[in-house]
Amino acid sequence: MMSVKNQIEASVRNAFAKLDIDEKFAKVSVSNRPDLCDYQCNGAMGAAKSLHKAPAQIAADIAEVLSGDSIFSKVEVAGPGFINLSLSDSFFGDSLHKMDTEDNLGYDSAAKSGTIIMDYGGPNVAKPLHVGHLRSAIIGESLKRILRFTGEEVVSDIHMGDWGLQMGLIITELFERGADPCYFDEDYTGDYPKEPPFTISELEEIYPAASLRSKEDKDYYERALLATKELQEGRRGYRALLEHIMNVSVSDLKRNYERLSVEFDLWKGEADAAPYIPDMVERMKADGYAHISEGALVVDVSEESDTKEVPPCMILKSDGAALYDTTDLATLVWREEDYHPKAVIYIVDKRQQMHFTQVFRCAKKTGIVPEATQLTFLGFGTMNGKDGKPFKTRDGGVMRLSELISDINDKMYEKITENATLTGDEARQTAETVALAAIKYGDLSNQPSKDYVFDVDRFTSFEGNTGPYILYTIVRISSIIRKYNEDEAPGAVSMPASDSESIRVLMLETVRFSENIDSTVSEYAPNRLCAYIYGLCNAFNHFYHETRILAIEDEAKKASYIRLIGLVKKVLVTSIDLLGFEAPERM
Repeated sequence: MMSVKNQIEASVRNAFAKLDIDEKFAKVSVSNRPDLCDYQCNGAMGAAKSLHKAPAQIAADIAEVLSGDSIFSKVEVAGPGFINLSLSDSFFGDSLHKMDTEDNLGYDSAAKSGTIIMDYGGPNVAKPLHVGHLRSAIIGESLKRILRFTGEEVVSDIHMGDWGLQMGLIITELFERGADPCYFDEDYTGDYPKEPPFTISELEEIYPAASLRSKEDKDYYERALLATKELQEGRRGYRALLEHIMNVSVSDLKRNYERLSVEFDLWKGEADAAPYIPDMVERMKADGYAHISEGALVVDVSEESDTKEVPPCMILKSDGAALYDTTDLATLVWREEDYHPKAVIYIVDKRQQMHFTQVFRCAKKTGIVPEATQLTFLGFGTMNGKDGKPFKTRDGGVMRLSELISDINDKMYEKITENATLTGDEARQTAETVALAAIKYGDLSNQPSKDYVFDVDRFTSFEGNTGPYILYTIVRISSIIRKYNEDEAPGAVSMPASDSESIRVLMLETVRFSENIDSTVSEYAPNRLCAYIYGLCNAFNHFYHETRILAIEDEAKKASYIRLIGLVKKVLVTSIDLLGFEAPERM
């Protein structure tokens, strides 16, 4: 089923074609005056110059053709040539019925050719997840779900940081702390211990200690650099330590991402790209792309149209060690070999834009990916506290993600138990469900590229544009339907007529589901879907407060209302699943 907007545009294009008017002017938009009409076309004014006619006359001719279309209840010309379009009850009834009976709420989720790889998450191993990892995880997870809903084949990759100086620092610190000497003996040929020489708690303490010492002890820092280089060159004992680090870290990361309802198809890291680096570097040299500059191997990626300097993409440091540029390019090599993706989308901090500009240009210039492959950098802004600075703990430290989740869980538990409707395990489980909605919706409702303030009090409120408000609306609809089904035997009923302003607005908001999915995908902006369901919830609650549904004496009318709000619930439940959270049974 085409979206409402696309169906209207198809009718408008037909009208333009009948009048020999260029169809490029047949654009339709949602009305900014909903009191006057539902949709609007301003194409008559655009076509006036080429037709040498007054816009109002052109609009009148178009309106006359459109007035015979059953989609519309009213077509009017306003002002200098605006065409106001109002939808008919029959169109509402047919569209809502299709949404209610077809798969995916009538959205055309036809399978699309080609694979999209989504690179999000990006945690560093051996370090706990902190609030800075939140946005990448939940924006990426939501976009993955939405793209799959539209029929795209999506492969998600966490792309862990496991190949840089941090590994050398950990190895150096393990040596200092007396880890089994076999890992550091270059002549050792036996098997390495199966059990790691540290727990996750110890590992998370080792890295910051090593990092701090490296800033104060030059010799220690140089040894860490050497350990990094030797790890990358394949030193056997260091690779064994890396395997321990990965096993311990990944298990912990999976637990934390599971709490966020975030899943990855691939748990690859920079180290997985390492085997592709030597051949990649040799090809760049042989093809004349890479050259030595100040001791380092680089590829020039600046272009004449650049308005600011774009430095060369550094492939190898002067000591031969790999960098982020190197591993990101090598990652594109294996992704191309294994998946031949039509697109690769990176959801990362917007402050990394220059890095990805260099990598993308280098990948296209050197032929790592075909020119047709779409490489997209989706940079997100920072999550700030009420002071406008990056979100911190009360003592000023970087907050662990697990702490943030626990704090929101506790706050929601307090609110839920205050109402005295839920107790015990049900209250705790419900609090966790609502807390996750508060966190995710609080983030996703903001434009990804913008910084935003994480206001715990506002995000956990049951009123306003919040996750708990969305869930409370779903629970309210469920309660009405449950009470109705206790007393009535639902049958095959029609959708209601738009016999009041509130029911008409609710129907209009409901049928706009597909076009809002389209706009969300076209802009890679989950905030568009959030804005849609917030508007839908407002429309339902306005209708609910005006209409005592269960007290209506006309049984057919009551049943038609129940069917409509059942569809509203389907739309909301589907939408929040795409955003990455779910609703509880009760609140």
